[in-house]
Amino acid sequence: MVEQSSPQLDAIFHALGDATRRHMLRELAQGERTVGQLAEPFAMSLAAASKHIRTLESAGLIRREIRGRTHLCRLDPGPLASANAWLAFYERFWAQRLDALEHALRAEGPDPSKSSRKGDAS
Repeated sequence: MVEQSSPQLDAIFHALGDATRRHMLRELAQGERTVGQLAEPFAMSLAAASKHIRTLESAGLIRREIRGRTHLCRLDPGPLASANAWLAFYERFWAQRLDALEHALRAEGPDPSKSSRKGDAS
């Protein structure tokens, strides 16, 4: 079982809870980007983009390298593995429940209300 309460897991889900940050991660999955490139698709300042990037950094999801005046960001997918493991537990939970439901429904047989009554002249 994956640990339920972990500061890193909390930070990861907090970071993933924002659509802008998820978009930034998708961009970084294609390769490294500057802060300006990450901010470009949004109507936001570089300062606002930097706040999002700091949240992603705090969660360990990205790494930032400073080359001169340029800040380059790259994806660090490692921490996503712990979030994936946490979600996988619940995926198995629901798969088992749905399999049991399917089994129960098949055991009941066909729905009698859906079969037509022959010889019933109402």
